Amino acid sequence: MKEIHYNCQGTCSVGIDIVIDDEDRLQSVQFIGGCPGNTTGVSRLIVGMKCDEAIARLKGIPCGDKPTSCPDQLAKALETR
Repeated sequence: MKEIHYNCQGTCSVGIDIVIDDEDRLQSVQFIGGCPGNTTGVSRLIVGMKCDEAIARLKGIPCGDKPTSCPDQLAKALETR
């Protein structure tokens, strides 16, 4: 198991706590701050997914006029693993 704490930049979420298993699958994702419905929904949808698949699906998603979003920040966090 690997645990990551990532400090978000440019979003309402200030951080993300991630647990990845030995097969590179997401075991848990918890956003700190942000829109609870959206961040909880994203977290539940990607648990069990391989990290590379999550990155491919989430990277580059903007939020309104912001160049990043909570899902994009999650992809960036996963790239640090």
